[in-house]
Amino acid sequence: MKTKVFVDGQEGTTGLQIFERLAARPDIELIEIDPAKRKDPAARAACLNAVDIAFLCLPDAAAKESTALVTNPRTCVIDASTAHRVAEGWTYGVPELGPAYREAIRISKRIANPGCHATAFALAVRPLVQRGLIPANYPVTCFSLTGYSGGGKKMIADYEQNPPAKLQSPRPYALALMHKHLPEMRVHTGLAFAPVFNPVVAAFYQGLAVTVPLPLHALPAAPTPQALHHALAETYAGEKFVRVLPFGDESVLDNGFFDVQACNGTNRCDLAVFGHADQAVVMARLDNLGKGASGAAIQCMNLHLGLDEGLGLTA
Repeated sequence: MKTKVFVDGQEGTTGLQIFERLAARPDIELIEIDPAKRKDPAARAACLNAVDIAFLCLPDAAAKESTALVTNPRTCVIDASTAHRVAEGWTYGVPELGPAYREAIRISKRIANPGCHATAFALAVRPLVQRGLIPANYPVTCFSLTGYSGGGKKMIADYEQNPPAKLQSPRPYALALMHKHLPEMRVHTGLAFAPVFNPVVAAFYQGLAVTVPLPLHALPAAPTPQALHHALAETYAGEKFVRVLPFGDESVLDNGFFDVQACNGTNRCDLAVFGHADQAVVMARLDNLGKGASGAAIQCMNLHLGLDEGLGLTA
């Protein structure tokens, strides 16, 4: 029997990618709403309650509305908005964060798909906090370089339809330091305080790299870069979609440069540590449309259904 799936909001970037990926799978039956009724609560409710998996690819308010329409206890809701990522009763959709996360995704009927920046940050930082290499109350800072597809349809159009010259330069944003991913970046790493986070959008379509600078001499454990690398490598040993790059190996760079787009087209997150005795940077890169969005949602679906997590996904 095929798994019935409805993508509420399939017209958006994430929704369209989920729909297209699942359309190629013979084990999935996609339920579609009449386009003329996609804002009709009754029509949406009928679709949401007729399926095994409902993906919500909507703004926060609309995602909350759709969730309220679900009355079928069999329907598993996977919400790609920011509405439920730290909400009580919802499971955070990054299984690699630990056995408790993976088991919760397997049994939960309410799964919050993570943010792209937050996924990269959490995978890089959580193991270091858990092992005491970064104190929970440490003032962590980070920045993220990302492609413009993460900004949605309007930003994509701005960059692709007669873009002004100024868009060719990287553009820092969210300078009020209240980025919508910050709550999950704190909660799912175990940090006592949200990091000081500076995202930067640049003139490439997809790909993302988060960088966490660490003055090692200021950390109570005074770890070496090698110790940071060992902690990450040990944590993610055996994980299909997290790859810890070799330490001190020039081959992980492209003529000395870190390729932000090297994970594009995959559901993989690469982690790397660079530095010397006094300073280090921990870097995490992923496809903001893959492991940072649609790929992560499908991975959660696979896990919830008891399937191979990597079904239909590229490592």
